[in-house]
Amino acid sequence: MASSTGNSLVVVVTGTSGAGKGTLEQALLKNMPDVVELAVSATTRARRPREQDGREYYFLSEREFDSLVQKDEFLEYVQLPWGARSGTLRSEIDRIRAHGKVPLLDLETDGALRVQETIPGAVTIFVDAPTFEELERRLRERATESSGEIQVRLALARKQQEQKDRFDYVIVNDDVERAADELTAIVRRELQTAGTMSRP
Repeated sequence: MASSTGNSLVVVVTGTSGAGKGTLEQALLKNMPDVVELAVSATTRARRPREQDGREYYFLSEREFDSLVQKDEFLEYVQLPWGARSGTLRSEIDRIRAHGKVPLLDLETDGALRVQETIPGAVTIFVDAPTFEELERRLRERATESSGEIQVRLALARKQQEQKDRFDYVIVNDDVERAADELTAIVRRELQTAGTMSRP
């Protein structure tokens, strides 16, 4: 388990596409709005309908992303198999901490492992679907990607599942409410251990 200090605690949630980590994160943010804040990632992928720059992501051109990489402005970044890059800006961590809150990072597994290596206070949580078949069903039901991209995501998911034991916690999202309660309990426990819990 990660050893935490109050001023360095970062909560990292990772897992496979379709496992439902975003849903669990939203529940955590609703349960602990005054304590935890989601870090907005930067990405080079195209903006989808109804997405807003600075809300879902910071949408960057390849040139803008390259410039920030060269300036060492990223805490972590990854090249995704379907072409886009995404990463966490160091300025996002500073912004959230300036608000007196704990940063919540939603990362690909490689990025999560990088944060685990570079931030001693990071608590890493892997969210998984109950079965691979269920994961595939969720991805196809979501249908925000082409069938070819879904196959790429499934292949990546198999690799990611092989890495899950490297993280501090694994949550199986077999029931959203139960899994969300488990995530909230983990974060509360880590905050209490770190001495940063402001209210019960």
